[in-house]
Amino acid sequence: MAKLSNRELATQVLELVGGKENVSSVVHCATRLRFKLKDESIAKTEEIKKIPDVIQIVQSGGQYQVVVGSRVSDVFNELLDVSGLGESTEDEKKDSNIFNKFVDIISGVFTPFLGALAGTGVLKGLLSILLLTGVLTDKSGTYQILYAASDGLMQFLPFAVAFTAAKKFKTDPFIALSIAGALLYPSITQMAGEQAALSFMGIPVIISPTGYMQTVIPIILFVWLQKYIEKFMKKVIPEFLKIILVPMFTIMIMVPLTFVAIGPLGTIIGTGLGTAYTAVFNFSPILAGAVMGGLWQVFVMFGMHWGLIPIALNNLTQYGFDTLTPMLLGAVLAQAGAAFAVFMRTKNEKRKALALSGTLTAIFGITEPTVYGVTLPLKKPFIAACIGGAVGGAIIGGAGVKLFASGLVSVLSIPGFVSTIDGVESNVMMGIIGSIVSIVVAFVMTLVIGFDKEVESNNEESNNVSSSVGTSGQSGSREELVSPVTGEVVPLSEVKDEVFSSGALGKGIAVNPTIGELYAPATGEITTVFPTGHAIGMTTNDGSEILIHIGMDTVELDGKGFDIKAKQGDKVNQGDLLGYFDIDYIKEAGKPVVTPIVITNSDQFLDVLTLDQKDIVSGEELLVVIK
Repeated sequence: MAKLSNRELATQVLELVGGKENVSSVVHCATRLRFKLKDESIAKTEEIKKIPDVIQIVQSGGQYQVVVGSRVSDVFNELLDVSGLGESTEDEKKDSNIFNKFVDIISGVFTPFLGALAGTGVLKGLLSILLLTGVLTDKSGTYQILYAASDGLMQFLPFAVAFTAAKKFKTDPFIALSIAGALLYPSITQMAGEQAALSFMGIPVIISPTGYMQTVIPIILFVWLQKYIEKFMKKVIPEFLKIILVPMFTIMIMVPLTFVAIGPLGTIIGTGLGTAYTAVFNFSPILAGAVMGGLWQVFVMFGMHWGLIPIALNNLTQYGFDTLTPMLLGAVLAQAGAAFAVFMRTKNEKRKALALSGTLTAIFGITEPTVYGVTLPLKKPFIAACIGGAVGGAIIGGAGVKLFASGLVSVLSIPGFVSTIDGVESNVMMGIIGSIVSIVVAFVMTLVIGFDKEVESNNEESNNVSSSVGTSGQSGSREELVSPVTGEVVPLSEVKDEVFSSGALGKGIAVNPTIGELYAPATGEITTVFPTGHAIGMTTNDGSEILIHIGMDTVELDGKGFDIKAKQGDKVNQGDLLGYFDIDYIKEAGKPVVTPIVITNSDQFLDVLTLDQKDIVSGEELLVVIK
């Protein structure tokens, strides 16, 4: 049967799904039309499957998906034209999981200024050392100015939190800053310190002696409520008065409400968190250190670490120091120790380079490249690092090491272990010893237990493939394709999407990525870059048509989490960077990140061979196309 034109295919599909009257919305991804039907039972699924140009029907996640392959964009455009339907403008339903929402809010609020918070924290620690060694005195102008630089952000943290929270909740950030400014107003802060009586229209106002300086939770709560007050004001105030009256009434309502109710509630929650953490820590500092040091990187992988950031900041506000962060230093540095052991042991030049760079980044607190690129793909080094972190964390926790400044967990945190509060001791030396022990344990264990046997050279891989080709009786030229991502290799048959696992789109392989970087698997031309960034198609110079589909159902993210640099028509060389994708964001959105790499014109070649691999680094050989 002759191939249908794009318009004919669109017309037939629309008719068989029940016509435009049965379509709530329609979008498309890399290979399929994604309908939201008012009644799926009306759709004539079996008849649609019989259309020669339809590859598969998938009914999943409330969507009726018609898989038509790489021509989907053209078919979609024809579908819109013949039906008069517009592309869906419906907001996708957010993840209803409360913990996921909490993590999303905390990460969105704190991420923008974590770098500045870390930098000022390290500066405060260095000033403590200069003060302790007598290089500076606390009366000198130099010290006073530098201390103001190191402590300014932390003192006025509510301003930063209010601004980023407003961005997160999509409300006016300058109204949020005005409300935060009222909470931090000098006379109010002074009255709080003096515990002077304060009331609003006869209602007593309760403020802790430290006021709202350095607070976090009350700020997030009031900005969340501000969103709804501001939205209401925009509805009831005439358009020509909105620019003045919406801010005025929102501030008039929110400031007293925050002083009377939201602020005290946030303070109670913060105090409760601090008390609960202190009780757990005091029960057994050694056990607390072992658990936190051993599981910290696991928390990071699942995004659970964001839930602990408010506790650390609350400890600093409530007590002037934090015992949680020091216990995590061993976990971070242990990853460096394990990565350096991989560097010493591996013979694979690409992995060796990745391990060395991962060692350096982990020392300075950035562990994602180390974990996802080196230790986790090899499994045993990651376990060794977790054990090293647990041992070091137990030593640090048991010694009662304290951090007196905020900041990123790294070797630069150590100056912050020096006490800045009279009468409060912190065992800096045991903090250093615990960190060293973490590194040594992870390094030695990785050297001893090693990791799964890896392919040590591309020559060996090529020889193995040649052997496979010879024994199968196949001959002819071949094209070698390298992996576009780093991660764990997954057979295409195990991908939980029938279109890919059945081979309907072609032969190939999948990789579960551990680093959010995408590289060109071959030299050729980019033929398709989907607007949402989740899929890229290219044709190699040797004629292989490759589809790289990042994650499953990631089209529903509407481009969020993807930063694709390549454009349609670009000429690329094998190994060129094509773009980035946010693995954590994709997972938090509830989408699998497994990435199929498929040769969509496999039927034009003798075979597409996969290599016997468990883990792979981008740039290593992944597939061989036999011409």
